[in-house]
Amino acid sequence: MARELTYPDLLESNSFLRNLSDTTYWLCITRTVQESKLFPMNPYMLLSYLNSFYRLPTLLREIDAVTPAQELGDRARETSFKVDTVNAAWGMPTFYLLGREMLLGWGLIRPQDAVEDVVDVLDFSRRFNLAYHRNDGHISNKEFGDRSQFLPERTLDGFRDQLIGVAGGDRLHTATVKLLAQLSQYAFLAHCECRIGIHNSGPYNWGGNRQLLVRDFFDLAEGDFPWLDGIAVGLPHNNLTIPIVFKDTNFRLVDDWASFEADPSYDPDNIAAVGMYTSDALTDGYVPVGMDNAEVLAETMEDYREILVEATANLWKRISSWSREQMIDAGALVYSSVGKDFAHLAGTYRQSDWFELDERAQRFKVLMNDEFARDYLAEMVGLLGLPQQKANPYTMARYSGLNQNMISSIPYSVLADHDYAPTVGSELKGWSSLDPKSALWTTSAGRIEIDEYNTRASEFTPTMHDPKYRYLDDEWVKWNHSSDLASELYRLGRPGNPGQEKR
Repeated sequence: MARELTYPDLLESNSFLRNLSDTTYWLCITRTVQESKLFPMNPYMLLSYLNSFYRLPTLLREIDAVTPAQELGDRARETSFKVDTVNAAWGMPTFYLLGREMLLGWGLIRPQDAVEDVVDVLDFSRRFNLAYHRNDGHISNKEFGDRSQFLPERTLDGFRDQLIGVAGGDRLHTATVKLLAQLSQYAFLAHCECRIGIHNSGPYNWGGNRQLLVRDFFDLAEGDFPWLDGIAVGLPHNNLTIPIVFKDTNFRLVDDWASFEADPSYDPDNIAAVGMYTSDALTDGYVPVGMDNAEVLAETMEDYREILVEATANLWKRISSWSREQMIDAGALVYSSVGKDFAHLAGTYRQSDWFELDERAQRFKVLMNDEFARDYLAEMVGLLGLPQQKANPYTMARYSGLNQNMISSIPYSVLADHDYAPTVGSELKGWSSLDPKSALWTTSAGRIEIDEYNTRASEFTPTMHDPKYRYLDDEWVKWNHSSDLASELYRLGRPGNPGQEKR
């Protein structure tokens, strides 16, 4: 059914769009060049933007009808999912808008075309962001001064009680440092040499000149990525969360790409305490992993590292046999599927939705040589040299000071003249050059088929999502901390709550 566009719709959409545009420009100009010695990154990035443009509106509408975006934000805020800052909060709407910008630059659409799609994607993303960032009250890390503090106090209280202290050079400290290094290497490779499988949030004040940084690693075992079938099969968890307390370290920046900067710089010798948890669409918050004591946790980390060392080697061998087209397809699908865990949470996940390149995007693959992709991407997100990115000569953009914007706004004229194409359509057809997925999905309920995963997810309600607790935020706790309900909230809302089984 067609959406009836209103003035507030466009005001809110253009405001959020400009927020994403400014933030993305800052992220791009303060980072190194996006290149890889293995993967054709620039070609796969451009192709992913087009795939997002053609597919995302239809997929998000289906998800939103089952589980509204703000409820998904509430779910993601209580634990670690791949719908996080870098993936869903920033990446998903920005990749979509960059696909639109490409087609605008090529003269294939007008800024008023697909306007209902644009409004719906931005509305979904904005509602998710507002709920996800409910505790800090900002819509992005950039708006919050590059901080990412979405966890409620009760979760942090649980971490404070459960994290295990380390001393430099002891077994747990050594196991932590080595596992983090291996996780980073493996997750980077599994995600086609991009950062999407790694997330950092915080910092949280831990007192005594200490700060907490929460580190997440996603899609580690057999799951959505078809190229991970038969890889890391011994790893019992698809996602791992490792909260780390640092001494004498100030994390002055955690941006919307989940990158951090610290004074002094990140130093493993300053790790003072650590823990390990897992979570997915079927867990009731964070589930402790190997947290019985320091020796058990160290042994668990050592075992996981051994599994990942072998998995990394095997994955290198697999990827080394890929053609250029397979590398481009895999990278494009990693990027364009950043919103896929919304479908897992809603129980609407289909492999073909997220791991096929739309036939409309496929038409542009012939353009994606390294030179064109590198230069076009640089013009679009760095130099802002595309004609449609020019603003009037009197304006000065937030970070560049130039009369140029990365992302083009929706013209308000559509409210008067109704001269627009509303949508790209809802029929999804596509394919990829990659081998199809054949293995099961690794979940907290074991290795299961996707139909069972969807059924379990659609029927599952986490404790903190019950109406009794859902709106009891930290502001309510401040005024009701002595109540029985507050005590119950903190008892049930901590990691490893009484309804969970330790894993």
